[in-house]
Amino acid sequence: MPKAKTPKPPDSLEVRVRRIHRRDLNRTWEFLKLVFRDVNRETVEYQRPRSKRRFLEVYTSEWIEQLLYEVDGSIVGYSECAFEATGDDNWVNPRWFEKRGMRPLFVEELAVHPDYQGRGVGSFMLDQLQHLARTRGCTHLVLEVAENNESALTWYRTRSFYKLDAAIFMAQKVPGEPDLLPPRRLKRRQKPTAETGTPSTGPMPETAPTRAAARKGRAPAARKKSS
Repeated sequence: MPKAKTPKPPDSLEVRVRRIHRRDLNRTWEFLKLVFRDVNRETVEYQRPRSKRRFLEVYTSEWIEQLLYEVDGSIVGYSECAFEATGDDNWVNPRWFEKRGMRPLFVEELAVHPDYQGRGVGSFMLDQLQHLARTRGCTHLVLEVAENNESALTWYRTRSFYKLDAAIFMAQKVPGEPDLLPPRRLKRRQKPTAETGTPSTGPMPETAPTRAAARKGRAPAARKKSS
């Protein structure tokens, strides 16, 4: 009888990288929601992942690479990178890089499962992206990080990433007033008197001749004009 496989000890786990497949889309989407759940609560930038429709559109894009990193078949990392700044929602100015002789590989997403952070998965992912950049003739990895994401900023800075531009969200408080007016006191109701009376909204009273004619059952005759 064949021998049963001996489980690998935790220290001997291996992380493997491969390109994403259509059958991976749903579970990758759930993985990304898990990874960015806490980040989205603390940042004002666009929520990540943006939408499932957008995520599925990325899969069909020709210029975007989506890589999965797995340990024993489970997703522990995901990276998404683009070789061109394409699409109507891109966040960079390509001419800025052209003037400086830079050919960037744009890192759109870099996500590590919370249970595998600090175990070398992120470093392996970064090595993979650097290798991909070299094979495609790119000179820089370029990505975006929120100013208040201190853990991510520290991680990137220790790996020689530096700030390119000063894109900062700014806000100014505008003094305003409530949309609805405050309560207003009403005047006391006055009793109607002979002098003031109370205006009526009913029909106008009939004239005396009309009332008399009505009692006789006939309308008043029209007055003839004198010739």
